[in-house]
Amino acid sequence: MTRSELIASLQKSCQGLQPGNVEQIVLEIIEQMCLSLEHGERIEIRGFGSFEIRTRNPRIAHNPKTGEQVDLGTRKVAHFKPGIALRARVNGSQTAS
Repeated sequence: MTRSELIASLQKSCQGLQPGNVEQIVLEIIEQMCLSLEHGERIEIRGFGSFEIRTRNPRIAHNPKTGEQVDLGTRKVAHFKPGIALRARVNGSQTAS
């Protein structure tokens, strides 16, 4: 699902809201999540999952096109861990709530 598909889906289910407001709300939620991660904060959405920043150690990688070695320094990456309820839904059982 893309951001525009999410906005369209929310507009259908929340008919009392103006379409522009739905888009603004979705964009603000995403912005707030990005700001939290940028500041190193953990985001937890019960029943859905959690986002956190993890640090990857430096390593030597290879350019697949040329085979040349490339030094990758320390870097931070966003990590998502699905919650129990989301895992249950994805795997087809609705027992975890």
